[in-house]
Amino acid sequence: MSETPEFRGLKTETLDLPGWTHVYSGKVRDLYEPADPAILEQVGQECVLVVASNRISAFDHVLASEIPDKGRILTQLSLWWFGQLGVEHHVLASTVADGVPEAVAGRAMICKKLDMFPVECIARGYLTGTGLVEYRASGTVCSIPLPDGLVDGSRLEQAIFTPSAKAEVGEHDENITYEAVVGMVGDDIAARLSELTLKIYTTAEKIARERGVILADTKVEFGYDAVSGAITLGDEVLTPDSSRFWDVATYQPGQAQPSYDKQYVRDWLTSAESGWDRSSDTPPPALPAEVVSRTRSRYVEAYEKITGQAFA
Repeated sequence: MSETPEFRGLKTETLDLPGWTHVYSGKVRDLYEPADPAILEQVGQECVLVVASNRISAFDHVLASEIPDKGRILTQLSLWWFGQLGVEHHVLASTVADGVPEAVAGRAMICKKLDMFPVECIARGYLTGTGLVEYRASGTVCSIPLPDGLVDGSRLEQAIFTPSAKAEVGEHDENITYEAVVGMVGDDIAARLSELTLKIYTTAEKIARERGVILADTKVEFGYDAVSGAITLGDEVLTPDSSRFWDVATYQPGQAQPSYDKQYVRDWLTSAESGWDRSSDTPPPALPAEVVSRTRSRYVEAYEKITGQAFA
Protein backbone atom coordinates (compact mmCIF):
# COMPACT_ATOMS: atom_id res chain seq x y z
CA MET A 1 0.00 0.00 0.00
CA SER A 2 1.23 3.51 -0.73
CA GLU A 3 -0.04 7.01 -0.22
CA THR A 4 -1.22 8.87 -3.30
CA PRO A 5 -1.45 12.65 -2.91
CA GLU A 6 -4.61 12.95 -5.01
CA PHE A 7 -6.53 11.36 -2.15
CA ARG A 8 -5.61 13.89 0.54
CA GLY A 9 -3.90 11.32 2.77
CA LEU A 10 -6.10 8.30 2.07
CA LYS A 11 -4.10 5.10 1.66
CA THR A 12 -4.70 3.57 -1.76
CA GLU A 13 -3.71 0.25 -3.23
CA THR A 14 -0.81 0.01 -5.65
CA LEU A 15 -0.17 -3.54 -6.75
CA ASP A 16 3.10 -5.14 -7.72
CA LEU A 17 2.24 -6.18 -11.27
CA PRO A 18 5.19 -7.73 -13.13
CA GLY A 19 6.02 -5.70 -16.22
CA TRP A 20 3.95 -2.68 -15.15
CA THR A 21 4.71 0.48 -13.15
CA HIS A 22 2.04 2.37 -11.18
CA VAL A 23 1.79 6.00 -12.38
CA TYR A 24 -1.49 7.41 -11.06
CA SER A 25 -4.53 6.75 -8.88
CA GLY A 26 -7.89 8.44 -9.32
CA LYS A 27 -11.07 8.13 -7.29
CA VAL A 28 -11.68 4.58 -8.51
CA ARG A 29 -9.06 3.64 -11.10
CA ASP A 30 -5.33 3.03 -10.94
CA LEU A 31 -3.13 3.46 -14.01
CA TYR A 32 0.02 1.49 -14.83
CA GLU A 33 2.45 1.93 -17.70
CA PRO A 34 4.55 -0.83 -19.28
CA ALA A 35 7.94 -1.33 -17.67
CA ASP A 36 8.73 -4.32 -19.89
CA PRO A 37 9.43 -3.59 -23.60
CA ALA A 38 7.91 -6.97 -24.44
CA ILE A 39 4.48 -5.62 -23.47
CA LEU A 40 4.73 -2.79 -25.98
CA GLU A 41 5.91 -5.28 -28.59
CA GLN A 42 2.91 -7.53 -27.90
CA VAL A 43 0.37 -4.70 -27.88
CA GLY A 44 1.88 -2.85 -30.81
CA GLN A 45 1.48 0.73 -29.54
CA GLU A 46 1.80 2.94 -26.47
CA CYS A 47 -0.63 1.72 -23.84
CA VAL A 48 -1.74 1.86 -20.21
CA LEU A 49 -3.22 -0.73 -17.88
CA VAL A 50 -6.44 0.64 -16.38
CA VAL A 51 -7.36 -1.17 -13.14
CA ALA A 52 -10.75 -0.55 -11.52
CA SER A 53 -10.73 -0.79 -7.74
CA ASN A 54 -13.56 -1.39 -5.27
CA ARG A 55 -13.21 2.17 -3.94
CA ILE A 56 -16.30 4.34 -3.78
CA SER A 57 -16.58 8.11 -3.55
CA ALA A 58 -19.34 10.40 -2.33
CA PHE A 59 -19.57 14.15 -1.79
CA ASP A 60 -16.02 14.62 -3.11
CA HIS A 61 -14.53 12.14 -0.64
CA VAL A 62 -13.12 8.71 -1.36
CA LEU A 63 -14.46 6.53 1.43
CA ALA A 64 -12.42 4.17 3.56
CA SER A 65 -15.05 1.45 2.97
CA GLU A 66 -15.03 -0.47 -0.29
CA ILE A 67 -17.81 -2.21 -2.24
CA PRO A 68 -16.93 -5.85 -3.01
CA ASP A 69 -16.76 -6.67 -6.76
CA LYS A 70 -17.37 -3.06 -7.78
CA GLY A 71 -14.19 -2.91 -9.87
CA ARG A 72 -15.15 -6.04 -11.79
CA ILE A 73 -18.72 -4.83 -12.35
CA LEU A 74 -17.55 -1.45 -13.70
CA THR A 75 -14.98 -3.07 -16.00
CA GLN A 76 -17.24 -5.83 -17.34
CA LEU A 77 -20.16 -3.46 -17.90
CA SER A 78 -17.88 -0.98 -19.71
CA LEU A 79 -16.55 -3.75 -21.93
CA TRP A 80 -20.10 -4.83 -22.77
CA TRP A 81 -21.06 -1.28 -23.72
CA PHE A 82 -17.90 -0.72 -25.79
CA GLY A 83 -19.11 -3.61 -27.92
CA GLN A 84 -22.55 -2.08 -28.45
CA LEU A 85 -21.86 1.54 -29.34
CA GLY A 86 -20.17 1.49 -32.73
CA VAL A 87 -17.66 4.23 -31.87
CA GLU A 88 -13.86 4.22 -31.71
CA HIS A 89 -12.79 3.26 -28.18
CA HIS A 90 -9.54 2.79 -26.29
CA VAL A 91 -9.65 -0.91 -25.28
CA LEU A 92 -6.90 -3.06 -26.76
CA ALA A 93 -7.14 -6.16 -24.53
CA SER A 94 -9.08 -7.33 -21.49
CA THR A 95 -8.10 -10.94 -20.86
CA VAL A 96 -5.15 -12.70 -19.23
CA ALA A 97 -4.47 -14.47 -22.53
CA ASP A 98 -3.96 -11.06 -24.16
CA GLY A 99 -1.65 -9.72 -21.46
CA VAL A 100 -3.78 -8.53 -18.54
CA PRO A 101 -2.00 -9.58 -15.30
CA GLU A 102 -3.65 -12.48 -13.50
CA ALA A 103 -3.80 -10.49 -10.25
CA VAL A 104 -6.27 -8.00 -11.77
CA ALA A 105 -8.12 -10.30 -14.14
CA GLY A 106 -11.70 -9.21 -14.71
CA ARG A 107 -11.19 -5.65 -13.47
CA ALA A 108 -8.48 -4.37 -15.81
CA MET A 109 -8.11 -3.36 -19.44
CA ILE A 110 -5.06 -2.66 -21.57
CA CYS A 111 -5.92 0.56 -23.35
CA LYS A 112 -4.55 2.94 -25.95
CA LYS A 113 -2.59 5.83 -24.50
CA LEU A 114 -4.67 8.89 -25.37
CA ASP A 115 -4.15 12.62 -25.08
CA MET A 116 -7.34 13.30 -23.12
CA PHE A 117 -9.44 16.39 -23.76
CA PRO A 118 -10.03 18.54 -20.64
CA VAL A 119 -13.81 18.21 -20.90
CA GLU A 120 -16.34 15.98 -19.16
CA CYS A 121 -18.80 15.25 -21.97
CA ILE A 122 -22.28 14.88 -20.51
CA ALA A 123 -25.53 14.03 -22.29
CA ARG A 124 -28.85 14.53 -20.54
CA GLY A 125 -32.13 13.07 -21.69
CA TYR A 126 -33.93 13.80 -18.42
CA LEU A 127 -33.94 16.78 -16.09
CA THR A 128 -32.48 16.10 -12.64
CA GLY A 129 -29.40 16.74 -10.49
CA THR A 130 -27.39 19.90 -11.13
CA GLY A 131 -29.32 20.44 -14.35
CA LEU A 132 -32.55 20.70 -12.36
CA VAL A 133 -30.96 23.19 -9.95
CA GLU A 134 -29.94 25.49 -12.83
CA TYR A 135 -33.29 25.05 -14.59
CA ARG A 136 -35.21 26.10 -11.48
CA ALA A 137 -33.06 29.21 -11.22
CA SER A 138 -32.94 30.28 -14.87
CA GLY A 139 -34.93 27.95 -17.11
CA THR A 140 -31.71 26.71 -18.69
CA VAL A 141 -29.15 23.90 -18.40
CA CYS A 142 -25.60 24.91 -19.32
CA SER A 143 -27.26 28.03 -20.79
CA ILE A 144 -29.48 25.90 -23.09
CA PRO A 145 -33.10 27.16 -22.77
CA LEU A 146 -35.65 24.47 -21.86
CA PRO A 147 -39.47 24.58 -21.96
CA ASP A 148 -41.43 25.86 -18.97
CA GLY A 149 -43.13 23.49 -16.56
CA LEU A 150 -40.53 20.74 -16.33
CA VAL A 151 -40.13 18.86 -13.04
CA ASP A 152 -37.58 16.56 -11.44
CA GLY A 153 -37.33 13.56 -13.78
CA SER A 154 -38.99 15.17 -16.81
CA ARG A 155 -37.95 13.60 -20.10
CA LEU A 156 -36.51 16.14 -22.52
CA GLU A 157 -37.83 16.29 -26.06
CA GLN A 158 -34.26 15.88 -27.29
CA ALA A 159 -31.12 14.93 -25.40
CA ILE A 160 -28.75 17.85 -24.79
CA PHE A 161 -24.97 18.14 -24.54
CA THR A 162 -24.10 19.72 -21.19
CA PRO A 163 -20.30 19.62 -20.70
CA SER A 164 -18.32 20.35 -17.58
CA ALA A 165 -14.71 21.30 -16.95
CA LYS A 166 -12.62 18.58 -15.33
CA ALA A 167 -11.74 19.30 -11.72
CA GLU A 168 -8.99 17.95 -9.51
CA VAL A 169 -9.91 14.94 -7.36
CA GLY A 170 -11.80 16.25 -4.35
CA GLU A 171 -13.14 19.28 -6.23
CA HIS A 172 -16.45 19.77 -8.02
CA ASP A 173 -16.61 19.58 -11.82
CA GLU A 174 -17.97 22.89 -13.11
CA ASN A 175 -20.78 22.99 -15.69
CA ILE A 176 -19.74 25.03 -18.72
CA THR A 177 -21.30 26.21 -21.96
CA TYR A 178 -20.68 24.79 -25.41
CA GLU A 179 -18.94 28.06 -26.27
CA ALA A 180 -16.51 27.42 -23.41
CA VAL A 181 -15.69 24.01 -24.91
CA VAL A 182 -14.99 25.71 -28.25
CA GLY A 183 -12.63 28.03 -26.44
CA MET A 184 -10.80 25.06 -24.91
CA VAL A 185 -10.49 22.69 -27.89
CA GLY A 186 -11.62 24.60 -31.00
CA ASP A 187 -14.74 24.52 -33.20
CA ASP A 188 -14.15 21.23 -35.01
CA ILE A 189 -13.26 19.16 -31.95
CA ALA A 190 -16.06 20.69 -29.87
CA ALA A 191 -18.58 19.78 -32.57
CA ARG A 192 -17.22 16.24 -32.77
CA LEU A 193 -17.29 15.79 -28.98
CA SER A 194 -20.92 16.91 -28.87
CA GLU A 195 -21.86 14.68 -31.82
CA LEU A 196 -20.18 11.59 -30.36
CA THR A 197 -21.58 12.15 -26.87
CA LEU A 198 -25.15 12.47 -28.13
CA LYS A 199 -24.70 9.46 -30.43
CA ILE A 200 -23.51 7.34 -27.49
CA TYR A 201 -26.38 8.53 -25.29
CA THR A 202 -29.05 7.97 -27.96
CA THR A 203 -27.78 4.48 -28.77
CA ALA A 204 -27.43 3.48 -25.12
CA GLU A 205 -30.75 5.00 -24.04
CA LYS A 206 -32.60 2.82 -26.57
CA ILE A 207 -30.70 -0.34 -25.56
CA ALA A 208 -31.24 0.29 -21.84
CA ARG A 209 -34.94 1.08 -22.24
CA GLU A 210 -35.48 -2.23 -24.04
CA ARG A 211 -34.11 -3.87 -20.88
CA GLY A 212 -36.35 -1.96 -18.47
CA VAL A 213 -33.76 0.67 -17.52
CA ILE A 214 -33.92 4.43 -18.11
CA LEU A 215 -30.64 6.16 -18.90
CA ALA A 216 -31.27 9.63 -17.51
CA ASP A 217 -27.82 11.05 -18.22
CA THR A 218 -24.26 9.93 -18.70
CA LYS A 219 -20.71 11.27 -18.64
CA VAL A 220 -18.09 10.15 -21.16
CA GLU A 221 -14.51 11.20 -21.86
CA PHE A 222 -12.57 11.35 -25.10
CA GLY A 223 -8.96 11.60 -26.12
CA TYR A 224 -6.86 11.92 -29.25
CA ASP A 225 -5.21 8.72 -30.48
CA ALA A 226 -1.93 9.69 -32.11
CA VAL A 227 -1.71 6.33 -33.92
CA SER A 228 -5.08 6.43 -35.70
CA GLY A 229 -5.58 10.19 -35.60
CA ALA A 230 -9.11 9.60 -34.28
CA ILE A 231 -11.03 11.14 -31.42
CA THR A 232 -11.46 8.09 -29.22
CA LEU A 233 -13.79 7.13 -26.36
CA GLY A 234 -11.76 6.49 -23.21
CA ASP A 235 -12.10 5.79 -19.48
CA GLU A 236 -15.23 3.84 -18.46
CA VAL A 237 -18.56 4.06 -20.22
CA LEU A 238 -22.20 3.79 -19.13
CA THR A 239 -21.66 2.38 -15.65
CA PRO A 240 -23.53 3.28 -12.44
CA ASP A 241 -20.52 5.47 -11.53
CA SER A 242 -20.71 7.54 -14.72
CA SER A 243 -24.42 7.40 -15.49
CA ARG A 244 -27.81 7.81 -13.87
CA PHE A 245 -29.89 4.67 -14.35
CA TRP A 246 -33.53 4.42 -13.24
CA ASP A 247 -35.99 1.53 -13.25
CA VAL A 248 -38.70 1.94 -15.91
CA ALA A 249 -41.19 0.24 -13.57
CA THR A 250 -40.79 2.81 -10.77
CA TYR A 251 -40.20 5.94 -12.87
CA GLN A 252 -42.43 8.79 -11.69
CA PRO A 253 -41.71 12.39 -12.84
CA GLY A 254 -42.02 15.05 -10.16
CA GLN A 255 -39.87 13.35 -7.56
CA ALA A 256 -36.37 11.98 -7.05
CA GLN A 257 -35.99 8.61 -8.76
CA PRO A 258 -34.30 5.59 -7.12
CA SER A 259 -31.00 5.06 -8.96
CA TYR A 260 -28.80 2.06 -9.74
CA ASP A 261 -25.77 3.64 -8.12
CA LYS A 262 -24.38 4.71 -4.75
CA GLN A 263 -27.68 6.16 -3.55
CA TYR A 264 -27.63 4.05 -0.39
CA VAL A 265 -24.20 5.44 0.42
CA ARG A 266 -25.26 9.06 -0.04
CA ASP A 267 -28.49 8.55 1.89
CA TRP A 268 -26.70 6.98 4.86
CA LEU A 269 -23.94 9.60 4.95
CA THR A 270 -26.52 12.40 5.11
CA SER A 271 -28.62 10.62 7.74
CA ALA A 272 -28.48 11.26 11.47
CA GLU A 273 -27.22 7.71 11.94
CA SER A 274 -23.88 8.46 10.28
CA GLY A 275 -23.21 11.44 12.56
CA TRP A 276 -21.20 13.04 9.77
CA ASP A 277 -21.28 16.76 9.06
CA ARG A 278 -20.91 17.19 5.31
CA SER A 279 -19.75 20.79 5.71
CA SER A 280 -16.89 19.84 8.03
CA ASP A 281 -13.32 18.93 7.10
CA THR A 282 -13.61 15.51 8.75
CA PRO A 283 -13.63 12.48 6.45
CA PRO A 284 -16.82 10.38 6.19
CA PRO A 285 -17.17 7.44 8.58
CA ALA A 286 -16.93 3.79 7.56
CA LEU A 287 -20.09 2.37 6.01
CA PRO A 288 -22.23 -0.18 7.87
CA ALA A 289 -22.19 -3.70 6.42
CA GLU A 290 -25.84 -3.38 5.36
CA VAL A 291 -25.15 -0.24 3.29
CA VAL A 292 -22.16 -1.94 1.64
CA SER A 293 -24.24 -5.03 0.84
CA ARG A 294 -27.20 -3.09 -0.55
CA THR A 295 -24.94 -0.92 -2.67
CA ARG A 296 -23.20 -3.97 -4.12
CA SER A 297 -26.59 -5.52 -4.89
CA ARG A 298 -27.66 -2.40 -6.76
CA TYR A 299 -24.53 -2.45 -8.92
CA VAL A 300 -25.02 -6.15 -9.67
CA GLU A 301 -28.68 -5.57 -10.55
CA ALA A 302 -27.74 -2.81 -13.00
CA TYR A 303 -25.17 -5.07 -14.67
CA GLU A 304 -27.57 -7.99 -14.97
CA LYS A 305 -30.57 -5.99 -16.20
CA ILE A 306 -28.58 -4.14 -18.84
CA THR A 307 -26.45 -7.00 -20.18
CA GLY A 308 -28.94 -9.83 -19.65
CA GLN A 309 -26.08 -11.84 -18.16
CA ALA A 310 -25.63 -13.18 -14.64
CA PHE A 311 -22.75 -11.60 -12.74
CA ALA A 312 -20.46 -14.47 -11.77
